[in-house]
Amino acid sequence: TGGWEDIVALDLVAKAQQHAEQAVALLDAPYLPPQTGTLVLDANQVALQIHESVGHPLELDRILGYEAAYAGTSWVGIGDVGSLRYGSDQVNLTVDTTTDKGLGTYGWDDEGVPAGRHPLVVEGILRDFLTSRETAPHVDDQTRSNGTMRADSWGTIPLIRMTNINLEPGSGSLEQLLDEAGDGVYMSTNKSWSIDDKRLNFQFGCEVAYDIRGGKLGQMYRNPTYTGRTPVFWGSCDGIAGPQHWQVYGTPNCGKGEPGQVARVSHGAAPARFRDVQMGVR
Repeated sequence: TGGWEDIVALDLVAKAQQHAEQAVALLDAPYLPPQTGTLVLDANQVALQIHESVGHPLELDRILGYEAAYAGTSWVGIGDVGSLRYGSDQVNLTVDTTTDKGLGTYGWDDEGVPAGRHPLVVEGILRDFLTSRETAPHVDDQTRSNGTMRADSWGTIPLIRMTNINLEPGSGSLEQLLDEAGDGVYMSTNKSWSIDDKRLNFQFGCEVAYDIRGGKLGQMYRNPTYTGRTPVFWGSCDGIAGPQHWQVYGTPNCGKGEPGQVARVSHGAAPARFRDVQMGVR
């Protein structure tokens, strides 16, 4: 969230020529050839990856089977806390209702739980779920709600919802991330998403991709896709750019429940690198 100053910061006029040239180039750009290799995702696509393969499957009502009709349940089990390897040692994820300018930032949730920052995944290991006062004791008798119960109006019941689910930044620049990638593919700007009803198998598509050769961006491709399994994909993460590249991306229309409810959520992310990823159209 923000004011006019955020619109000014986008520098739209100065970037108009660049975006126009990219749009024209995409018209004739080839499709990405099928391959398995190193993938670097821009922060905006990492945010979508967080939303679909971390946020939704860690909603504890899905895990307990209370919520299934809209977008399914979860591949994660109630007994996985403290032992499940969700990602590599590089991966640290938090639920943070205090994130500056986050769409999921507030003082208290609809059960009166105050805002706070709580770890979900620490150095790749699952540590917590998105919880409510009702569901938290199912984890253990020491677990308390981390304040994620929200309703979208006075006339709907509160549900466990994503707030601000963030991938903590690593270190170094995007240029270093690309340089250490060697050869691979860089993708940016989400265009499509498909994920199964347990949030395990997925295929996501972007607007644009570029070859990485010797750490430099080369050939442009249109409509690139990549596929994976959630723990394998996050387990292949071997680099995340530093705080200077970390941004908060908002999703104003996250749906859940029947009757359906809409929530405003955010995801903080920086560009990240993943190894041995299946890419291209098969």
